Amino acid sequence: MKTFIPQGVCTKEIQFEIENGVIKNVKFVGGCPGNLQAISILIEGMPIDEVIKKFKGNLCRNGTSCTDQLAKALETLQK
Repeated sequence: MKTFIPQGVCTKEIQFEIENGVIKNVKFVGGCPGNLQAISILIEGMPIDEVIKKFKGNLCRNGTSCTDQLAKALETLQK
């Protein structure tokens, strides 16, 4: 399980697993539970490149969003 501490959003922590380049078991701690749970379900089994492409730059307040922060977390794994 990977853990990422996002910045500039209500979510305090994003937890996820990566298996063969695919995202699994995403959990947002804090934030808007209904929306974030739905996002977690929708991206389950999706390739991380696709998640990054869809979520990077998706902005809310403070120039970022929970999904943008998830994209940033996934990008750190690719470096």
